[in-house]
Amino acid sequence: MLPDALRDPVRKATRIIVVMHLLVPFASDDSEACRHVLRDLALPNLGRLLARLEPAARDTGEAASFSPPHERALAAARGWHGGDGALPFATHSALADGIAPAGLAWGLVTPAHWQLGRDHATMIDLAQLHLSEVESRALFNAVRELFESEGFVAAWGAADRWYIGRDELEGFATASLDRVIGRNVDGWLGETRSDMGRLVRRLQSEVQLVFHEHPVNEAREGRGEALVNSFWLSGCGQLQVSKAADEPQVESSLRAPLLAGDWAAWAEAWQAVDVGPIARSLQGDMTLTLCGERSALRLETRARSLLRRLRSRWSGVEPHALLEGL
Repeated sequence: MLPDALRDPVRKATRIIVVMHLLVPFASDDSEACRHVLRDLALPNLGRLLARLEPAARDTGEAASFSPPHERALAAARGWHGGDGALPFATHSALADGIAPAGLAWGLVTPAHWQLGRDHATMIDLAQLHLSEVESRALFNAVRELFESEGFVAAWGAADRWYIGRDELEGFATASLDRVIGRNVDGWLGETRSDMGRLVRRLQSEVQLVFHEHPVNEAREGRGEALVNSFWLSGCGQLQVSKAADEPQVESSLRAPLLAGDWAAWAEAWQAVDVGPIARSLQGDMTLTLCGERSALRLETRARSLLRRLRSRWSGVEPHALLEGL
């Protein structure tokens, strides 16, 4: 599922007539394995839906961007502003966890396991940690003073969601968790030339030292479980009010299998999306945003002439061709 930092508690009143907006992250990626699966993947309802929709906007970026397409699309739907890696998902998640922003910029601190290889470290999926609330609180309390001694406000939100607040986090660019999981962390640590960049890197080193011999990790090691040996900072920024008339419905089921490279499970998840929310979308007007590794494509129902509707029926885009282009 998508990180809870993507949640937004700020809502406008529900309208009587609602045009559904379905946002599908991890609809594809750039790998040859993904392209191979897509060419054999039957998504008949998506094909029917695409024949009824027209492209409304395309956001094309780089696979190395800190903010993946689905985060950029969600921020755009909410009317948020911010540069690459500086969209305020952490502050909105903190608010949902009952933490008052108090006018500060907040960052999401995620307790993590960096799997050490010969020459690099890879961050495993957070779901594999199975971190309990008791363990999380003990680890958070062990490093809280490290953050507070540097002028941060530190707060515990949930087992996998800690937060730090400080004015200087506004505009501080960090890579999304969805960019880092399963990859070499070195490529996503960001710049270290700024004061904040150097401070965050130093805090990561100090936290790693505290975690190294912590009783929680000793117990986890004894049980053969992955250790919590670092943290990841992401989603920094100040609270921004959502301007979305209708909050997009985020379909998160494709995330875990794609990040794990489990293409059989990913194909099954896509087929479940096709017979579920995609099929239901055929009942009325809607907006569909499909997000890959580089791009997000928003499609909308638009009034069309009879001739254009007939042309669409016979010349619909094949789903795999569209998805491969994301």
